[in-house]
Amino acid sequence: MQAEVIVDELVRCGATDAVLCAGSRNAPLSFALHAADAAGRIRLHVRIDERTAGFLALGLALRSGRPVPVCTTSGSAVANLHPAVLEASYAGVPLLVLSADRPPEMVGTGANQTIDQAGLFGGAVRLALTGALGGGPEGNAAWRSLVDRAVAAAEGVLGGSPGPVQLNLPFAEPLVPDGSGVAPAGRDGGGPWTSVPRIAREVPVLPLDPAAPTLVVAGSGAPAGLHDLPVPVIAEPASQPWPAAVRTGPWLLGSPSAGLLKPAQVVVAGRPTLHRSVQRLLADPSVATYAVADPDGRPWTDVAGTVRAVGALPTLTPDPSWIHRWRTADTAAAKALDQALDAETAPVGLRLARAVLAALPDGAQLLVGSSNPVRDVSLAAAPRHGLTMLASRGVAGIDGSVSTAMGAALAHGGPAYALLGDLTLLHDATGFVIGPGEPRPDLTVVVLNDGGGGIFGLLEQGAPEHAAAFERIFGTPHTVDLAALCAATGVAHVRVDVAGIPAALAPAPGVRVVEVPADRLSLRAGHAALRATVDAAVAAA
Repeated sequence: MQAEVIVDELVRCGATDAVLCAGSRNAPLSFALHAADAAGRIRLHVRIDERTAGFLALGLALRSGRPVPVCTTSGSAVANLHPAVLEASYAGVPLLVLSADRPPEMVGTGANQTIDQAGLFGGAVRLALTGALGGGPEGNAAWRSLVDRAVAAAEGVLGGSPGPVQLNLPFAEPLVPDGSGVAPAGRDGGGPWTSVPRIAREVPVLPLDPAAPTLVVAGSGAPAGLHDLPVPVIAEPASQPWPAAVRTGPWLLGSPSAGLLKPAQVVVAGRPTLHRSVQRLLADPSVATYAVADPDGRPWTDVAGTVRAVGALPTLTPDPSWIHRWRTADTAAAKALDQALDAETAPVGLRLARAVLAALPDGAQLLVGSSNPVRDVSLAAAPRHGLTMLASRGVAGIDGSVSTAMGAALAHGGPAYALLGDLTLLHDATGFVIGPGEPRPDLTVVVLNDGGGGIFGLLEQGAPEHAAAFERIFGTPHTVDLAALCAATGVAHVRVDVAGIPAALAPAPGVRVVEVPADRLSLRAGHAALRATVDAAVAAA
């Protein structure tokens, strides 16, 4: 009865999906979730791997914006959710951990599958609550109130930022329904037991000079309302302002000829993390730096400690000559970039990113993997409207990317895609393991397979002087046959080159992998050649 009340209250709080991993101690919740699914009150997703389950729930919550519960049994099963909890914490995603637990008197006694689960996630969760054992109508109000408190914390409605919450639920035997009675009713009208209003935040306007040469830098989590600004915007692909961004912004900031493009002030929105040229600008003491306040109360980005004030962006009125300089440079850089990318000798990852973004149909969703794919999109693709762009930039790991893409696709309601590297796919290969009869999304996963970790070839570790050690400890080569892996998990597979991308991305039902082979050995030199080409074009503009 306790589990039935908890699930009922979750539905009343707006939960539409739940993820479940099988276990004994969480059997009461399993039966309750199954019954709610059978009644059409919630959509249940069952997985065999808790780590995968956590990221599936993360993807569902990331796309829908609604809290999504993920339910596990006790012991190490709960600990396997930690990577997803960390990403949810730093990305501000409302994830609900329903961790079944042993009765308190069993903790510390040597009982099987028993660990101290209270506070297991430390400061990564917005709130950690432990429910009381018990059964019968007398617990109805307390259990419903506990769920409402957890959901409110996950949604951040009381002024904090959204994020993960742990609801630890001890269950005593019997762990299966006994058929006695019906769960006590909730509030009339189907609403939550406790209605929690969202607190609106008001912040002052930034004390900047509206007429000064201004540049806006936007990263993941940048708030809405920054489209069509009258100043140049350098935006990362997963940020709200990306469709209206300066296409070659990261290249231009790193150009030796960028002196005329240097702003007097820069405004940071969200968490820009992709490009060192952006980080150098934000650290420049001669540039006045300001930050847009996050509407959910998340901390502002200020790695270099240069931010002068946090607040709302005022109306900007820059000199038209400032806009003209940026447009002229961007036009020249974009033309040179496209001409270079048209050559088959250009880095495949950049050519692929450009091709994928151009080929996606309007209404599509694209989740971009960490490491090179998200940077390739930022450096090579032309920003466009008509897409929903997602990325796991909370802690920017490659963890659970397949499962996150699965969850986001299930919540999208249209054609869904992911652009991943081969190591990212292999890191979460169990994300393709979906049981018969489980909800299955329409998802196309484009995989750049360069046989290892390409991003390190672009970093200091990839310099020629480290060549003797590089391949084994950074390149991490593998010989996995992705076609065989897909066949083993029942996923369709096709192998194409960049020219075949438009045809391969035509909307199709089910889960499929589009593999694009590439060579890592020329990656560093290829990027250097592109940099030289773009720099020359900007200098001549």
